Amino acid sequence: MNNDTTTYIVAGRTNGTTRRGDPYCTLKLRSTEQDTTIAVWDVAPTDPPQIGQLVTFTNIQETDGKRSARKMEMLPGDMATEDHPLYRLLPHPITRQQWDDTTERLASWCTDPLLTPLVREYAKTLFEPYSKYPAATSIHHAFKGGLLNHTYQMLHMLEGLYPCLPYPVKLERCIIAILFHDYGKVYEYQPDGETRDYKYLLGHIFISANRLYTELRKRQVPEEEVNHITHIVLAHHGELEYGSPVKPCSQEAVIVNMLDNLSAKTDIIEFTGNMESSFPLGTHVVK
Repeated sequence: MNNDTTTYIVAGRTNGTTRRGDPYCTLKLRSTEQDTTIAVWDVAPTDPPQIGQLVTFTNIQETDGKRSARKMEMLPGDMATEDHPLYRLLPHPITRQQWDDTTERLASWCTDPLLTPLVREYAKTLFEPYSKYPAATSIHHAFKGGLLNHTYQMLHMLEGLYPCLPYPVKLERCIIAILFHDYGKVYEYQPDGETRDYKYLLGHIFISANRLYTELRKRQVPEEEVNHITHIVLAHHGELEYGSPVKPCSQEAVIVNMLDNLSAKTDIIEFTGNMESSFPLGTHVVK
Protein backbone atom coordinates (compact mmCIF):
# COMPACT_ATOMS: atom_id res chain seq x y z
CA MET A 1 0.00 0.00 0.00
CA ASN A 2 1.10 3.53 -0.73
CA ASN A 3 -0.48 6.44 1.14
CA ASP A 4 -0.24 9.01 -1.64
CA THR A 5 -1.69 12.36 -0.58
CA THR A 6 -0.79 14.07 -3.86
CA THR A 7 -3.47 16.00 -5.74
CA TYR A 8 -3.38 15.13 -9.43
CA ILE A 9 -5.08 16.46 -12.51
CA VAL A 10 -6.41 13.92 -15.01
CA ALA A 11 -4.54 14.41 -18.29
CA GLY A 12 -5.84 11.30 -20.04
CA ARG A 13 -8.30 8.48 -19.51
CA THR A 14 -8.95 5.11 -21.14
CA ASN A 15 -11.90 2.89 -20.24
CA GLY A 16 -11.69 -0.89 -20.30
CA THR A 17 -13.24 -4.14 -19.16
CA THR A 18 -11.54 -7.00 -17.33
CA ARG A 19 -11.80 -10.61 -18.49
CA ARG A 20 -14.58 -11.07 -15.95
CA GLY A 21 -16.51 -8.19 -17.48
CA ASP A 22 -15.82 -5.68 -14.69
CA PRO A 23 -15.26 -2.06 -15.78
CA TYR A 24 -12.13 -0.07 -14.99
CA CYS A 25 -10.32 3.00 -16.21
CA THR A 26 -6.67 3.86 -16.67
CA LEU A 27 -5.84 7.43 -15.71
CA LYS A 28 -2.86 9.45 -16.88
CA LEU A 29 -2.24 11.84 -14.01
CA ARG A 30 -0.02 14.88 -13.59
CA SER A 31 1.07 16.86 -10.54
CA THR A 32 3.75 19.46 -9.92
CA GLU A 33 6.02 16.65 -8.67
CA GLN A 34 5.38 13.76 -11.05
CA ASP A 35 3.44 12.13 -13.86
CA THR A 36 1.94 8.71 -13.21
CA THR A 37 -0.53 6.17 -14.56
CA ILE A 38 -3.04 4.43 -12.28
CA ALA A 39 -5.61 1.76 -13.11
CA VAL A 40 -8.78 2.20 -11.05
CA TRP A 41 -11.04 -0.84 -10.70
CA ASP A 42 -14.86 -0.88 -10.84
CA VAL A 43 -15.08 2.52 -12.53
CA ALA A 44 -17.76 2.65 -15.26
CA PRO A 45 -17.26 4.81 -18.38
CA THR A 46 -19.77 7.34 -17.09
CA ASP A 47 -18.16 7.59 -13.62
CA PRO A 48 -15.79 10.44 -12.74
CA PRO A 49 -13.09 11.60 -12.99
CA GLN A 50 -12.92 13.12 -16.46
CA ILE A 51 -9.99 14.81 -18.17
CA GLY A 52 -9.30 18.12 -16.42
CA GLN A 53 -10.73 16.96 -13.10
CA LEU A 54 -8.72 16.93 -9.86
CA VAL A 55 -8.33 13.64 -7.99
CA THR A 56 -6.63 12.26 -4.87
CA PHE A 57 -6.25 8.72 -3.51
CA THR A 58 -6.40 7.29 -0.01
CA ASN A 59 -4.40 4.21 -1.06
CA ILE A 60 -2.52 3.10 -4.16
CA GLN A 61 -1.26 -0.44 -4.75
CA GLU A 62 2.06 -0.98 -6.49
CA THR A 63 2.87 -4.33 -8.13
CA ASP A 64 5.84 -4.81 -10.45
CA GLY A 65 5.97 -1.09 -11.10
CA LYS A 66 2.27 -0.84 -11.98
CA ARG A 67 -0.03 1.31 -9.87
CA SER A 68 -3.70 0.63 -9.18
CA ALA A 69 -6.49 1.55 -6.80
CA ARG A 70 -10.09 0.65 -6.11
CA LYS A 71 -12.93 3.03 -6.82
CA MET A 72 -13.53 3.59 -3.10
CA GLU A 73 -9.88 4.64 -2.69
CA MET A 74 -10.22 7.41 -5.30
CA LEU A 75 -11.56 10.84 -4.39
CA PRO A 76 -12.60 12.86 -7.47
CA GLY A 77 -12.59 16.62 -6.96
CA ASP A 78 -13.61 19.68 -8.95
CA MET A 79 -12.75 20.47 -12.54
CA ALA A 80 -9.58 22.57 -12.54
CA THR A 81 -10.08 26.19 -13.56
CA GLU A 82 -7.53 28.39 -15.31
CA ASP A 83 -6.36 29.87 -12.02
CA HIS A 84 -5.55 26.45 -10.52
CA PRO A 85 -1.78 25.67 -10.48
CA LEU A 86 -2.34 22.24 -12.09
CA TYR A 87 -4.42 23.59 -14.97
CA ARG A 88 -1.31 24.54 -16.93
CA LEU A 89 -0.20 20.88 -16.89
CA LEU A 90 -3.12 19.90 -19.11
CA PRO A 91 -2.47 19.64 -22.83
CA HIS A 92 -4.46 22.17 -24.85
CA PRO A 93 -5.02 22.60 -28.59
CA ILE A 94 -2.66 25.00 -30.32
CA THR A 95 -4.02 28.37 -31.41
CA ARG A 96 -5.37 29.27 -34.83
CA GLN A 97 -2.52 31.75 -35.20
CA GLN A 98 0.10 29.06 -34.67
CA TRP A 99 -1.62 26.81 -37.20
CA ASP A 100 -1.99 29.58 -39.78
CA ASP A 101 1.61 30.79 -39.39
CA THR A 102 3.08 27.35 -40.09
CA THR A 103 0.71 26.29 -42.86
CA GLU A 104 1.05 29.61 -44.68
CA ARG A 105 4.85 29.52 -44.49
CA LEU A 106 4.84 26.00 -45.93
CA ALA A 107 2.38 27.04 -48.64
CA SER A 108 4.62 29.97 -49.58
CA TRP A 109 7.36 27.48 -50.48
CA CYS A 110 5.09 25.44 -52.75
CA THR A 111 5.35 25.81 -56.53
CA ASP A 112 2.83 23.37 -58.01
CA PRO A 113 0.00 25.56 -59.43
CA LEU A 114 -2.62 22.84 -58.91
CA LEU A 115 -1.59 21.54 -55.48
CA THR A 116 -0.65 24.82 -53.78
CA PRO A 117 -4.24 26.14 -53.59
CA LEU A 118 -5.29 22.76 -52.16
CA VAL A 119 -2.67 23.09 -49.42
CA ARG A 120 -4.20 26.38 -48.32
CA GLU A 121 -7.78 25.14 -48.67
CA TYR A 122 -7.26 21.94 -46.67
CA ALA A 123 -5.30 23.75 -43.96
CA LYS A 124 -8.17 26.19 -43.57
CA THR A 125 -11.01 23.64 -43.47
CA LEU A 126 -9.36 20.97 -41.28
CA PHE A 127 -8.42 23.22 -38.35
CA GLU A 128 -11.91 23.25 -36.84
CA PRO A 129 -12.67 19.49 -36.88
CA TYR A 130 -9.16 18.55 -35.77
CA SER A 131 -9.45 20.88 -32.76
CA LYS A 132 -12.36 18.76 -31.45
CA TYR A 133 -10.90 15.25 -31.62
CA PRO A 134 -8.08 13.29 -29.96
CA ALA A 135 -5.31 11.57 -31.91
CA ALA A 136 -5.68 8.41 -29.80
CA THR A 137 -7.35 7.06 -26.68
CA SER A 138 -4.16 6.53 -24.70
CA ILE A 139 -0.97 6.22 -26.76
CA HIS A 140 -0.26 9.79 -27.87
CA HIS A 141 -2.06 13.14 -28.00
CA ALA A 142 -4.98 11.53 -26.18
CA PHE A 143 -7.00 14.66 -25.42
CA LYS A 144 -9.61 16.81 -27.13
CA GLY A 145 -7.72 18.71 -29.80
CA GLY A 146 -4.86 16.21 -29.75
CA LEU A 147 -5.43 15.48 -33.43
CA LEU A 148 -4.81 19.16 -34.21
CA ASN A 149 -1.65 19.29 -32.11
CA HIS A 150 -0.23 16.09 -33.60
CA THR A 151 -0.86 17.29 -37.15
CA TYR A 152 0.55 20.73 -36.34
CA GLN A 153 3.69 19.26 -34.79
CA MET A 154 4.38 17.29 -37.96
CA LEU A 155 3.84 20.36 -40.14
CA HIS A 156 5.95 22.55 -37.86
CA MET A 157 8.81 20.03 -37.90
CA LEU A 158 8.55 19.83 -41.69
CA GLU A 159 8.80 23.62 -41.73
CA GLY A 160 12.20 23.37 -40.06
CA LEU A 161 13.36 20.24 -41.89
CA TYR A 162 12.54 21.07 -45.50
CA PRO A 163 15.17 23.81 -46.01
CA CYS A 164 17.83 21.41 -44.70
CA LEU A 165 17.03 18.42 -46.91
CA PRO A 166 19.85 17.56 -49.35
CA TYR A 167 17.59 15.54 -51.67
CA PRO A 168 14.78 16.59 -54.03
CA VAL A 169 11.45 16.42 -52.21
CA LYS A 170 8.06 17.55 -53.46
CA LEU A 171 6.86 19.61 -50.53
CA GLU A 172 3.21 19.71 -51.61
CA ARG A 173 2.96 15.92 -51.34
CA CYS A 174 4.27 15.97 -47.78
CA ILE A 175 1.98 18.79 -46.62
CA ILE A 176 -1.23 17.37 -48.09
CA ALA A 177 -0.42 13.88 -46.80
CA ILE A 178 0.29 15.20 -43.29
CA LEU A 179 -2.96 17.16 -43.30
CA PHE A 180 -4.90 14.01 -44.17
CA HIS A 181 -2.83 11.19 -42.65
CA ASP A 182 -5.01 10.92 -39.51
CA TYR A 183 -8.21 12.34 -40.98
CA GLY A 184 -9.96 9.03 -40.28
CA LYS A 185 -9.66 9.62 -36.54
CA VAL A 186 -12.54 12.09 -36.82
CA TYR A 187 -14.58 8.94 -37.49
CA GLU A 188 -12.71 6.56 -35.17
CA TYR A 189 -13.31 8.60 -32.02
CA GLN A 190 -15.89 10.67 -30.26
CA PRO A 191 -14.66 14.12 -29.14
CA ASP A 192 -14.44 12.76 -25.56
CA GLY A 193 -12.08 10.00 -26.73
CA GLU A 194 -14.51 7.08 -26.75
CA THR A 195 -14.01 4.80 -29.75
CA ARG A 196 -16.59 4.25 -32.49
CA ASP A 197 -17.08 1.12 -34.59
CA TYR A 198 -15.30 2.76 -37.56
CA LYS A 199 -12.03 2.12 -35.70
CA TYR A 200 -12.49 -1.64 -35.89
CA LEU A 201 -14.49 -1.97 -39.10
CA LEU A 202 -12.39 0.29 -41.33
CA GLY A 203 -9.54 1.91 -39.40
CA HIS A 204 -8.22 5.44 -39.79
CA ILE A 205 -5.61 4.64 -42.43
CA PHE A 206 -8.20 3.36 -44.90
CA ILE A 207 -10.64 6.17 -44.10
CA SER A 208 -7.93 8.81 -44.50
CA ALA A 209 -6.49 7.39 -47.73
CA ASN A 210 -9.91 6.81 -49.27
CA ARG A 211 -11.08 10.35 -48.49
CA LEU A 212 -7.88 11.88 -49.81
CA TYR A 213 -7.82 9.72 -52.97
CA THR A 214 -11.44 10.65 -53.71
CA GLU A 215 -10.81 14.32 -53.00
CA LEU A 216 -7.76 14.55 -55.26
CA ARG A 217 -9.43 12.70 -58.13
CA LYS A 218 -12.40 15.03 -57.84
CA ARG A 219 -10.03 17.98 -58.19
CA GLN A 220 -8.58 16.40 -61.35
CA VAL A 221 -5.10 16.05 -59.86
CA PRO A 222 -2.93 13.95 -62.23
CA GLU A 223 -2.96 10.24 -61.47
CA GLU A 224 0.78 10.15 -60.69
CA GLU A 225 0.36 12.81 -58.00
CA VAL A 226 -2.75 11.15 -56.58
CA ASN A 227 -0.92 7.85 -56.25
CA HIS A 228 2.18 9.41 -54.67
CA ILE A 229 0.23 11.43 -52.10
CA THR A 230 -2.13 8.57 -51.25
CA HIS A 231 0.86 6.24 -50.83
CA ILE A 232 2.28 8.55 -48.15
CA VAL A 233 -0.92 8.24 -46.13
CA LEU A 234 -1.09 4.48 -46.61
CA ALA A 235 2.54 4.10 -45.50
CA HIS A 236 2.66 6.59 -42.62
CA HIS A 237 2.85 3.89 -39.91
CA GLY A 238 6.01 2.63 -41.57
CA GLU A 239 5.74 -1.11 -41.02
CA LEU A 240 3.14 -3.70 -42.01
CA GLU A 241 2.95 -4.96 -38.43
CA TYR A 242 2.06 -1.43 -37.30
CA GLY A 243 -0.97 -1.33 -39.59
CA SER A 244 0.49 0.15 -42.78
CA PRO A 245 -0.87 -1.69 -45.84
CA VAL A 246 2.35 -0.71 -47.65
CA LYS A 247 5.83 0.36 -46.53
CA PRO A 248 7.23 3.81 -47.40
CA CYS A 249 8.89 3.71 -50.83
CA SER A 250 9.45 7.40 -51.65
CA GLN A 251 11.41 10.25 -50.09
CA GLU A 252 8.18 11.97 -49.09
CA ALA A 253 6.71 8.83 -47.52
CA VAL A 254 9.85 8.19 -45.45
CA ILE A 255 9.88 11.80 -44.22
CA VAL A 256 6.22 11.77 -43.18
CA ASN A 257 6.61 8.40 -41.45
CA MET A 258 9.56 9.72 -39.45
CA LEU A 259 7.75 12.93 -38.51
CA ASP A 260 4.71 10.93 -37.39
CA ASN A 261 6.93 8.74 -35.21
CA LEU A 262 8.78 11.71 -33.75
CA SER A 263 5.59 13.54 -32.81
CA ALA A 264 3.94 10.45 -31.35
CA LYS A 265 6.90 9.06 -29.39
CA THR A 266 7.95 12.35 -27.83
CA ASP A 267 4.37 12.85 -26.65
CA ILE A 268 4.38 9.33 -25.17
CA ILE A 269 7.50 10.18 -23.17
CA GLU A 270 6.06 13.52 -22.04
CA PHE A 271 2.98 11.88 -20.53
CA THR A 272 4.58 8.74 -19.10
CA GLY A 273 5.81 8.85 -15.52
CA ASN A 274 9.46 8.51 -14.54
CA MET A 275 10.58 4.84 -14.57
CA GLU A 276 7.19 3.73 -15.88
CA SER A 277 7.03 1.04 -18.54
CA SER A 278 5.78 2.20 -21.93
CA PHE A 279 4.34 -0.52 -24.16
CA PRO A 280 4.51 1.54 -27.37
CA LEU A 281 8.19 2.32 -26.76
CA GLY A 282 9.04 -1.18 -25.53
CA THR A 283 11.06 0.19 -22.61
CA HIS A 284 10.86 2.27 -19.44
CA VAL A 285 10.84 6.06 -19.54
CA VAL A 286 13.55 7.87 -17.59
CA LYS A 287 13.23 11.57 -16.81
